[in-house]
Formats: sequence, structure tokens, C-alpha cells
Amino acid sequence: MNASLPPALQARLVLVRALCFDLDGTLLDTIPDLAAAANAMLTDLGHAPRPLEEVATYVGKGADRLIERMLAAAGAPAAIGTPAFDAARERFHANYHRVNGQAARLYPGVLEGLQKLQAQGLPMAVVTNKPFAYIEPLLVQFGLAPFFAFSIGGDSLPVRKPDPGQLLEACRRLTLTPADVLMVGDSLNDTQAARAAGMPVVILPYGYNEGRPLDSVDADAVIQTIDQLADWVALQGDHT
Repeated sequence: MNASLPPALQARLVLVRALCFDLDGTLLDTIPDLAAAANAMLTDLGHAPRPLEEVATYVGKGADRLIERMLAAAGAPAAIGTPAFDAARERFHANYHRVNGQAARLYPGVLEGLQKLQAQGLPMAVVTNKPFAYIEPLLVQFGLAPFFAFSIGGDSLPVRKPDPGQLLEACRRLTLTPADVLMVGDSLNDTQAARAAGMPVVILPYGYNEGRPLDSVDADAVIQTIDQLADWVALQGDHT
């Protein structure tokens, strides 16, 4: 057995029959595009842009929360559902449709890891708080679409991570129990949703987590790359 495989994760990987992946901060670094769209929104509304590093701390709970946080940072707070918020929301999405994928990049080890997991016969899905309309264009652009059976976005259901609803819906579509499906993410949103759903969960250290350290995140393991995860999963059997 690979000595680097955490013992706590070892037993759980034996049960893995499928995987769910977060998108932003897990498969792709999308902060440059999100920051460009959010700052273009502020500029359209007459406000100064915010630094990219600051915008990165606002990402994780969906587009509406990003917009709300950006407006508050600009000194123009607006509650979700108000006319001022709706106007900002329209500008954000107009700009994000324009820039989605322009500056995003694939994280190292993602493509190699997905290829290995697919070769093991493991179904995979994307479960993200990103609005559904932006998911498929990114997966296609970066050659990831063939790896995933389906995607669930932040507006696909009435709830989003850290609520477990999206993950439970993914398990339903996969016709598997939550204990059989591994969640792979980068943030507290992912681990909280997975724990509430009864799923094993691993996180990657290079993501966003809304600017907070990963020290207190309850995960079965921190993995360095998805390629490494694929090797660990392969050690546990044929997953049939």
C-alpha cells in the first residue's frame, strides 16, 4: 500500500464507486475571469475596481453572493432581490458571459487525473455553486466535458453548497448511496456539504476557500493534485 495514503482515507476509498468535483478552485482557476466580470460590473455602476486577491476571497457561495460582497466592498451595499442588486446582477452576468474562460487555466494534474479515473471506469460529475450556464462552455473549452456524466450548478436546485442538496441529487442521478461517492473540492463549502450528505471528501490546497486557511476544514485528506488522488483510488481495487 502506498505509504502516503492517509489511513483514514484508505478505508473510505475502498467504497468509492463515483466522484463529484467542484469546479472553481478545484478543476480550474477561474478567479481572473470572475474578477474581470465583477470589476467590470463595478465600473459600469460608477465604482472603482477591487484587487484580484480581494475578489478571490468573495468566491465560493455562488454568483449572487459574489455580487453582494463586491457591492459592499465598493461602498454601495445592496441586498439580494432589491432593484439596485438586480441592476448590478444584470451587469455582472453580461460581463461574465463575455469573459468566461478567457483567462481561466487548468490546474496541474487535473487532465491526467481525470484520464486515470475514467480509465478505472468511475463515473464523475461536476457539482458547483457556479451558475449552470457557465459550466459547459468551460468544460468544453478545456477538454473536460467527456469526463463528466452531468453537471449540477448553483442555480440547478433551490439550494447550493454547503447545503447537501446538490450532492444528494448527484448521488440520485448516479444511482449510488452517498457513502459510495467521493466529493473532491477546495473549500469549507465542499466539506460541509459532503459531511451533511454522508459522503467522503478530500480537498485540494490550491483553491480559494474564501481566503480562509484550511486548518479547520473537516476533510478525510488534503491531496496535492487530482492526479495523485487517481493513483490513490487505483490502489483500492476495481470499484465494481
